[in-house]
Amino acid sequence: MDAPPALEDCAPFIDISGRLLRAGLRAPEVIAFDAQQGFLLLTDFGTRLLLPALNPKSVNALYAMALEEIVQMQRVDTEGLPSYDMARLGAELDLFPEWFLQLHLGVSNAQALAPIWRDTRALLMANALEQPQCFVHRDFHSRNLMLVDAKPSVLRSERLGVIDFQDAVLGPVSYDAVSLLRDCYIEWPEPDVVRWREDFRVRSEQSLQHALPAALFAQQFDLMGVQRHLKVLGIFARLNYRDGKSRYLADLPLVLRYTINVCKRYAPLQPFAEWLIEHSSVPDLTAPRYDAEMSVPS
Repeated sequence: MDAPPALEDCAPFIDISGRLLRAGLRAPEVIAFDAQQGFLLLTDFGTRLLLPALNPKSVNALYAMALEEIVQMQRVDTEGLPSYDMARLGAELDLFPEWFLQLHLGVSNAQALAPIWRDTRALLMANALEQPQCFVHRDFHSRNLMLVDAKPSVLRSERLGVIDFQDAVLGPVSYDAVSLLRDCYIEWPEPDVVRWREDFRVRSEQSLQHALPAALFAQQFDLMGVQRHLKVLGIFARLNYRDGKSRYLADLPLVLRYTINVCKRYAPLQPFAEWLIEHSSVPDLTAPRYDAEMSVPS
């Protein structure tokens, strides 16, 4: 890994790698590092991401392993980790109006949204803070899981390898599960998602010894997904306009669909869903509004 110190701090990666390994998870081991120059020598997990291996025949077994990884990860030591607090949650949500609404959709006058957005933002943050708190990977999905020691012809592995964990926090119990089950890069039928969610809830409740009532957890899971997907809409737009990574625009329709579908189920979020449907009805959501090389906020 090449992590120039002026651009990246490799200390969190080294710290979280150690925590995961000590807890028995499969994460890249830091064999050696030069913090001054930002070079790390890591164990090689190969090239087999989980995403290409997922299909209707393989998904149940692979997701069972992934959900078990989350359950085990939730018991990882969290001492000294940053909290997924109100400031962090709010800063993530604010990416949505700045980068997705204003820069990608070109919404220049969002005054009518202001009170709706205020209430939506407050509801989503309260939902996250009210949940039991545990270790949260924060980007647990099919592109950050790897099939390690698996033969190409066999879609199974004793354990999945976990990567891209350097932003881990102490946060809501539902976060990593909704990141996986409502993955921004692949979609599954809702009855399957509900079944996987309930299986996870039971296992997590037993592991953490927290009461996670089914109906309450379903709502917490849904609202946590809305918070994450609004953040992702902003991040994907920012990756295009600020960083020149246009490929993420292709994933906007799925993320927006997740957001609207969930918001329509909950009365307090229905006004936001209606506003968002009206203002996101553009001919091609995946088309950039202007050249990514134009000057945009940092």
